[in-house]
Amino acid sequence: MRIGELAAKAGVSVRALRYYEEQGLLHSTRSPSGQRHYAETAVERVLLIQMLYGAGLSSRTIADLMPCVDAKVSTPESRARLAAERDRIDAQIEELTRTRDKLDTVIALSTSPLSNCTSVGADVRSMVTTA
Repeated sequence: MRIGELAAKAGVSVRALRYYEEQGLLHSTRSPSGQRHYAETAVERVLLIQMLYGAGLSSRTIADLMPCVDAKVSTPESRARLAAERDRIDAQIEELTRTRDKLDTVIALSTSPLSNCTSVGADVRSMVTTA
């Protein structure tokens, strides 16, 4: 199938497919006129790539995992890599939660009828130094 058809079937842009090829995540053959042609299995592969991107994995990590996917083998190394990615995402979630909590404090300080915005600066300074 040609690139436009794959893009439509997988629900991605043609640009995304070209990027996946540049990253070594997706492969095509070329016609004599230079047009890309993909196997029918490319749709499933693109959907998997999209799922892995959606899970927060980088293109480099996805490229490292694809040989296991292609071989239909789950190795201790690939599972460890996925667990490490999950741990990285957990750390990001914790940091975002702390950031959100600080923002909630700033919002509460700025909207308090008693503060009149006179003590916000001191309260925010104490909040930042204790975090």
